[in-house]
Amino acid sequence: MKLSLVIPAMNEVDSLRELQAQIVAAATSHSLDIEVIFVDDGSRDGTWDVIRELTQADSRVQGIRLRRNFGKAAALTAGLKSATGELIMTMDADLQDDPAEIPNFIAKLADGYDVVNGWKQRRLDPWHKVYPSRVFNWLVSLMTGLKLHDHNCGVKLFRREVAGEIRLYGELHRFIPVLAHSRGFRVTEIGVHHRARQHGYSKYGIRRFTRGFLDLLTVSFLIGYGQRPQHMLGWVGLVCFAAGFAGLGYLALAWVLMNVFAVWPATPIGGRPLLAYSIASTLLGAQAMTIGLLAELIVHFAGRDSDTYSIAEEVQGPADA
Repeated sequence: MKLSLVIPAMNEVDSLRELQAQIVAAATSHSLDIEVIFVDDGSRDGTWDVIRELTQADSRVQGIRLRRNFGKAAALTAGLKSATGELIMTMDADLQDDPAEIPNFIAKLADGYDVVNGWKQRRLDPWHKVYPSRVFNWLVSLMTGLKLHDHNCGVKLFRREVAGEIRLYGELHRFIPVLAHSRGFRVTEIGVHHRARQHGYSKYGIRRFTRGFLDLLTVSFLIGYGQRPQHMLGWVGLVCFAAGFAGLGYLALAWVLMNVFAVWPATPIGGRPLLAYSIASTLLGAQAMTIGLLAELIVHFAGRDSDTYSIAEEVQGPADA
């Protein structure tokens, strides 16, 4: 089967020629039918000139240049749309991913999996990137139910139908295995050889971790309640509404017992904190349920053109003679 390699690049002018040579060497030694798609994500260092040079030297190379830096998810999306292979592999352009691993990924996929995710077992990055990444991967596994050691590894191999059923935007590229798993695809991981950066510098700073956590919340919501938002918002609304209604009911009963039946001395209830909390909780519950209903309407009308299921296989009997 044909393999499409989608490689986003930003300011990687010193790495691309060597990376392409390593990819060709791996493909040649294992007789792989490949195409290589380099996506220039707003580089300013001559990366695009190198990509154009590579396309002239090898017909299997394709280049895409984005008008500005749109982010890795957008670059991957552009590359995936141009990919024609039955198998698609993503890889970073910084030479930290080893193209010699490609046959191992293909062999693992042949065991019946749909997505094979890389796992940098010995990661050659600074400690301030390694340890927060471990915490992040633990959180992703805990909150999504897909237990992988390295969700954000840049090298991934998946079947073409996976690319057709997941949508990448923002910074959801790190959640490709999670999104595929939520659609019913079989996901696994294998250890990969991670190499130290040789050229350039890392494009990721401390902000990636806060963004990653926010994206994790988004993915967790989409997986669990993307097609039924009222199940979460409505539940929150019901709890708040019930708590507020119970507080107001208690205050009403207390007022009746004090002012009508004189069970105990009458005291004003208008200044009690419970009154303010009960009113706020009731209003919050009503708002949450209302927002949930609006979200259900949006999903109902906006989701008509998108399937909420994933077909694994179809069979058909012989045609009538």
